[in-house]
Amino acid sequence: MDIDLIFKIAAVGIIVSILNQVLVRSGREEQATMTTLAGLVVVLIIVVQKVADLFDLVKGLFHF
Repeated sequence: MDIDLIFKIAAVGIIVSILNQVLVRSGREEQATMTTLAGLVVVLIIVVQKVADLFDLVKGLFHF
């Protein structure tokens, strides 16, 4: 596994958590929730791409 993947996910988490706290403290709870959901979607897209790469690797390994 590439260590950059872990750093990317951690960076997205840190940025989303900071934005969430700023938005909640300014009274914009709906936007904070949408920011959290957007961060979750970004991380899920990254993970799904890596899982697809893994499946392609396994498929190529077993010649399916």
